[in-house]
Amino acid sequence: MSLDTRVETPRKLTRKEQRQVDAKTRLSSPAASFIAVLVAIFWTIPTAGLFITSFRPQLDIRRTGWWTVFVDPSFTLDNYAKTLQANNLANSFFNSFIITIPAVLIPIMLALLAAYAFAWIDFKGRNFLFAFVFALQVVPIQVTLIPLLTQYVNWGLANTFWTVWLSHTIFALPLAIYLLHNFMKEIPRSLIEAARVDGAGHVRVFFQVLMPLLVPAIASFAIFQFLWVWNDLLVALTFAPVEYAPITRVVADLSGSFGSQWHLLSSAAFISMFVPMIVFLSLQRYFVRGLLAGGVKG
Repeated sequence: MSLDTRVETPRKLTRKEQRQVDAKTRLSSPAASFIAVLVAIFWTIPTAGLFITSFRPQLDIRRTGWWTVFVDPSFTLDNYAKTLQANNLANSFFNSFIITIPAVLIPIMLALLAAYAFAWIDFKGRNFLFAFVFALQVVPIQVTLIPLLTQYVNWGLANTFWTVWLSHTIFALPLAIYLLHNFMKEIPRSLIEAARVDGAGHVRVFFQVLMPLLVPAIASFAIFQFLWVWNDLLVALTFAPVEYAPITRVVADLSGSFGSQWHLLSSAAFISMFVPMIVFLSLQRYFVRGLLAGGVKG
């Protein structure tokens, strides 16, 4: 009986696969892990201090720093109780949902269509127009506030939710188009060509072929946009009327005219953080996948 002594030759990795292996090796090294842990600790210290401060009595907050709690621990729930009793806090919490949800959905719907056109439809000036849209990310929001507010007044949209929705949509579209475009370009062209051979048009290709594959990118941008809109104060101060004020505006006004209640800001900040923290933790696995779209092309 003869033994088969043939040795299987290892398959040569593609350029993309080799880059992924190299990146994984560098990121999993002990030095990289130590630096990541060190950065995480320093990044967490301010948040931990704010969290401890939210449970400290008012006099202790005014007299000593949060780190003294380890020597003389004293905790209370009075700050949270007073924050929850603040005027308009419940209404502002509801207003934040009314502002955030449309401000997330509208740019996603528009960016999906624009990204598909840039990725899979050939038209004159496509590359120049895409570069122009990408460059809009560097335009500061502050320079657009007065022109937008003037235009909203001329259109009769002032003192409505539409001013906030449209503003957040305008500011979010460049990043949304860029992110979704990069993800679409990673989809094999053979899938699109096979669908077109079967007689599928742009609408069918978009909804039946691409949409199921775009879930990570959509979820990634949705998280980013949700966190941005929920935590926004500048747009809310500029465009949202007092009766439609989100929770960030109420929290900013919570300290009072002369700062007499500034000790309540820590507890109010954690109350406002509750919803975005749940959203991020529940969808975080999509966040990194979407942000890395187009980052490892071969």
